[in-house]
Amino acid sequence: MDQPAISDYGFLSDCRSGALVGRDGSIDWWCPDRFDGRAVFGRLLDPDAGHWRLVPAAAGHAGHRVERAYLPDTLVLRTVHHTPEGSVAVTDALAAETGARGHELGMNSPAVLLRRVEGLTGRVRMTLDFAPRPDHGLLTPYLHERPDGSVLAAAGSVLLELRAAGVPLRAGRDRVEVEFDVAAGQTVYFSVGYGAAYGNPPVRLDPAAGLAETVQAWQAYRETHEYDGRYPEVVRHSTVVLTGLTYARSGAVAAALTTSLPEWIGGDRNYDYRYSWLRDFAMTMRALWVAACPSEASRLFAWAARSVGRVGDEPVPVLFGLEGERDISEHESTHLRGYAGSRPVRVGNDAWRQRQLDVPGEVISAVWRLRDYLGDTLDEELREMVVGLAEQVAGTWHLPDRGMWETRDTERHYLSSKVLCWVALDRAVRLAPRLAGRGDPVRWAAIRDEIRATVLREGWNEEVGAYTGAFGSTELDASALFLPVVHFLPATDPRMRATIAVVERELSDDTGLVRRWNTDPAGFLLCSFWLVECLVMAGERERAEALFERVTGYANDVGLLSEQIDPRTGAQLGNTPQALSHIGLINAAWRLTDPTTA
Repeated sequence: MDQPAISDYGFLSDCRSGALVGRDGSIDWWCPDRFDGRAVFGRLLDPDAGHWRLVPAAAGHAGHRVERAYLPDTLVLRTVHHTPEGSVAVTDALAAETGARGHELGMNSPAVLLRRVEGLTGRVRMTLDFAPRPDHGLLTPYLHERPDGSVLAAAGSVLLELRAAGVPLRAGRDRVEVEFDVAAGQTVYFSVGYGAAYGNPPVRLDPAAGLAETVQAWQAYRETHEYDGRYPEVVRHSTVVLTGLTYARSGAVAAALTTSLPEWIGGDRNYDYRYSWLRDFAMTMRALWVAACPSEASRLFAWAARSVGRVGDEPVPVLFGLEGERDISEHESTHLRGYAGSRPVRVGNDAWRQRQLDVPGEVISAVWRLRDYLGDTLDEELREMVVGLAEQVAGTWHLPDRGMWETRDTERHYLSSKVLCWVALDRAVRLAPRLAGRGDPVRWAAIRDEIRATVLREGWNEEVGAYTGAFGSTELDASALFLPVVHFLPATDPRMRATIAVVERELSDDTGLVRRWNTDPAGFLLCSFWLVECLVMAGERERAEALFERVTGYANDVGLLSEQIDPRTGAQLGNTPQALSHIGLINAAWRLTDPTTA
C-alpha cells in the first residue's frame, strides 16, 4: 500500500488529543475526545479510514515543493507549498481554549482543528477533501449542509462540523470535495469542531482569533520554563513535544500519539502506545527536571499515586489509561489493513497484565529525583505508594518477569528488572526520613545489598564478556546500558566498560543506532541515547557528542522522533512521536552538559 512515510507527519496537539498532518496536506490521524480515543481520521492505518486533505491541486506534480516548520515554541505547523502557479502557506493547529495561558493549556480544550490558507505569490488552485470515518473507520457519516454554509457530519456518537470562511462547501454522499483559488495576499480559514451526538455540540471558534490564541498559549507556556544546558534548541523542542503528549486533565504523559505503527514494515510487533507507562516515569521525571518543569512533575506524581492506589500483593500494572484506568484490554481491529499492510492493528495493550519487576524502581526513583520539590515529608498518598512499592519489591524481586521490553513469551530473570529492584530499595532507603516513620529501611537495605550481589554474580557472562539480558543467557540486551544511568555501576567499572564495548560492537554500527538485541532489525532510539550517556560517564566526551548529533539527525524535518530507525534506509519506524525518544534526547543532552548529574 502506498502510504506516506512515518517521517512525513507533523504533530498537532491541544493536550487533550493529537493529530498527524502529512507533507501531502492530509490530516490522517485524530482521536478528538482524547489521545487514546476512537479516530475520526484514520488513514494512517487504512486508506479508507478517513482523512482531511487540504493541498494545492498541483501537489505531487513537477514543480511542487514543500517546506515546513513549527511556529517558535509551539505545535502550530506552517507548511509552504511552492507550485509553478505560485506559493501558498497552510497553517494547522489544534485550538487552545480561549484565554488559556501557561499551565491552563489543555485543561478545557475545545476539540477544534484550525487550518489557515494564505496566498503568498501568484494564484494557486487548492483542493479540499473532507472524508471523516468515525470509530476507527467503521462508520461513514451522514453529511448535512446547513443554512449558514457549514457541513455537519454525524455518525454513531460523533458530530463533526466543517466550517469555511469565504469558500462555499458542498456535501457529497460521503465526503466534501471543493476546489478554490487563493491569490497572493488572500487568506481563507477552515475549522472542524468535534462534539457528542448526545451531549455538547461542536464548539464554534472565530478561526483567526482561535489560531492567534493558540500560538500565544503555547508560547506563554514555554516562557515559564528555562533550560540552560547544551543543545538548547533540540531540547526545547523535545520538551514542547512532551508537553504535547501530556493529557492535561490528569497530567499523564502518553507514550506516543499512535497505535500499531510497526517496528518493522510487514511485521506484527504493532502495539498501542496511547497510554501512560509507569516504567517511563523516572526517565520522564528526569527530562522534566532537566527542562525545569516542576509543576508538570508534581501533577504527574499525583496521577501516578491515584492510578496505582494502595499497593497490595498483585503486581503493579506497567501502564494505565490517561485517567488512571487499569483494564485496557487489547483487541484487534480486523477491518483495518494496517500501516503499509502491517497487521494486526491493536487497540488496547495487554502488557498491563504482565509482571514487570522494574516498575516500582522507576516510580520510586522518580520520587527521589524530585524530592526537593515534594517537601521534607511526602504527602500521604505518595508516602503510602513508596512504602507499598518497596515492600512489594522486597517480597518479589527473586521472581522471573517479562522484562522492560514486555516480551510475550516466557518469564525470565531479566538483568534490567533485577537492577531496577535494587534501585527501588536503594532510593526507598534514602527517602526513609521523608516517610513519617513508615517503612523498614534497615530491612530494605539488607535486601538491596542481596540483590546487588546477585546481579553482579549472575548477570555477568564470562563467555560473552558482558552483562547479558537475563541470568544465564548469552544474548546481549541494550538495556544493560541502563546500569550506569541509574548508578548501579560506574561506566568506568572494568566489567561495565567491557559491556559497553560489546554492545557497541554487536548491537550497533556506523549509523550510531543501537538495537535492543541481536535479532532486533531496527535501531531503538532510547538505547542510542543511553549509549551517549554511557560514553560521557566513561570519559569519552568527543565520541558521545558525535553520537548524539548523529542520532538526533534522524529526526524528521520538523524535529519529531518515532520509536525506531531502519539502519539501512534511515526511515522512521514505530509509533510517533515517541515520548521515550524525546526523553532520551533531553537526558543525553543534559548528561553532556553535566556528566555528574544523578
